[in-house]
Amino acid sequence: QVQLVETGGGSVQAGGSLRLSCSASGIIGSIADMGWYRQTPGIERELVATEASSGSRRYGDSLQGRFTISRDHPKSTVYLQMNNLKPDDTAVYYCYAHNLVHYRVDGTMVLDDYWGQGTQVTVSP
Repeated sequence: QVQLVETGGGSVQAGGSLRLSCSASGIIGSIADMGWYRQTPGIERELVATEASSGSRRYGDSLQGRFTISRDHPKSTVYLQMNNLKPDDTAVYYCYAHNLVHYRVDGTMVLDDYWGQGTQVTVSP
């Protein structure tokens, strides 16, 4: 089975930085897109950033410039560097993997999408 394990959340003052990491466990073949979404209570989950296997990157509105996404493909890991954090960035951040190919122990190939459990980021004024 595949798990997305996130690390790096926490609390920081406005203007500070955090770096999130997310690694996919299991026998991973490939991952088409890997990235981050965030959610606050009462608000729909929104895109933070994603990176395709081609290297193409997408960012949520007004986040590019402060946030930078990167991937380590051999390690099936995605990172999110967040700089100049603002109180509005406070949310639970979820790792997402789209069209992830993995192999069961019997050799069966599985293609599916996966979400991490979420990591809290809190930015105080």
